Amino acid sequence: MLSAIAIVPSAPVMVPELAGAAAAELVDLRDAVFSAAASLPLRWVAVGVGYADAVIGPDGAGTFAGYGVDLRVTLSPDRGSVSDLPLCALIAGWIRGRARPEARVEVRVYADDHGPDAALARGRALRTEIDEAGDPVGVLVVADGAHTLTPSAPGGYDPASIPVQQALDDALARGDAAALTRLPDGVVGRVAYQVLAGLTEPPRSAKELYRGAPYGVGYWAGVWTP
Repeated sequence: MLSAIAIVPSAPVMVPELAGAAAAELVDLRDAVFSAAASLPLRWVAVGVGYADAVIGPDGAGTFAGYGVDLRVTLSPDRGSVSDLPLCALIAGWIRGRARPEARVEVRVYADDHGPDAALARGRALRTEIDEAGDPVGVLVVADGAHTLTPSAPGGYDPASIPVQQALDDALARGDAAALTRLPDGVVGRVAYQVLAGLTEPPRSAKELYRGAPYGVGYWAGVWTP
């Protein structure tokens, strides 16, 4: 049974050990992310994007060494052997350890080149799996918006992406799943958001906890209640 959906960024800069001096600037974002994740039950399915579809079980563990600090994270309270996890799984493990240490996370990675129809189909298939579960399941969507919002943004500056980010933020705040199906490729987490659209009809409620683009990348955090 689908209990709740938390939506959070996939930004390594949220991790204080990686952010360095910028860590203090992101307290509001981290607090919002942890609050969203705390609304989930003890069984999570994390949804993110990568190079190919993959399923990573709760025994997974990884490290942020590739991002500059050998900070280990796990997908459950158990000690798994460290492997090369995609960023969405690392972020899910880090959030779990800080917001709900007793939780267990299975990560579903979806290829970032899926078209909208393929992403929607995968979201519907995931919902069927969750509905067949006997216990409450929470979904953690780990995804960024546009990464071209300011001249210093990692993707360069594209003024046309500003209204795209505004529309994405508004859709997430309203629980407008249909609007997510129309996202352009310039949205980094497009496929994850479109899997979300397939996962749920318009939610009973949507709560925004954070929106912003402190480094030229659109970040949104909040909770959808099915």
